[in-house]
Amino acid sequence: MEAGKKLKQIIVLATTNRGKTREINELLKGFPVVIKNLDDFGPIPEVIEDGETFDDNAYKKASFTARILGYPAMADDSGLCVEALDGAPGVYSARYAGENATDADNVKKMLNDLNGKKNRNAAFKCVISIAVPTGAALTYEGECKGVITSEPAGDNGFGYDPLFFYPEFNKTFAQLSIQEKGKVSHRGKALKEITDEMDKIIEWININMPKFETVGCQGGDKS
Repeated sequence: MEAGKKLKQIIVLATTNRGKTREINELLKGFPVVIKNLDDFGPIPEVIEDGETFDDNAYKKASFTARILGYPAMADDSGLCVEALDGAPGVYSARYAGENATDADNVKKMLNDLNGKKNRNAAFKCVISIAVPTGAALTYEGECKGVITSEPAGDNGFGYDPLFFYPEFNKTFAQLSIQEKGKVSHRGKALKEITDEMDKIIEWININMPKFETVGCQGGDKS
């Protein structure tokens, strides 16, 4: 290794979602970190996301992944909260139309549930947890307000992005580039907090990662 060259910090995203991984990689470009996700490792037990809040689920995923893999882990729990649906689907956003629902299934159910409703106001909310194997964690949050459209528009993004209209850009999230979305989205805002503090976060990780002592050879040859 070249003199003065520092090793990059590995951080595991507790997800196999390629859309999330691509967005986070883009936003953390330029920092001394290597972003991996669960696809880079062998199978690990699935985390049951049964928390009542985004915070609960984000911490549960991050701390479990860090403990199993031995690396610092980052997890987000995010979802769509719709006023006319009393805040639903919220923490159930990914499985709104059922346990094995696709993005298309969830979008279809959302449109059906909002059929005839005049109030289309909604907010994407995100909580990101960064945890180390000892259980210690940092938490960051972001929110973005918008309006649910009456039909999907755009081919970018994932999840409810084709339905989430952002008035300031006069486009849905699925019509935005990764860069545009990253500046205003719930996840983008939470990640902005993280990028602003990345040097401190890396220092925090170094302090809180388990330290393994090197044990020398004990005793001599007794043969």
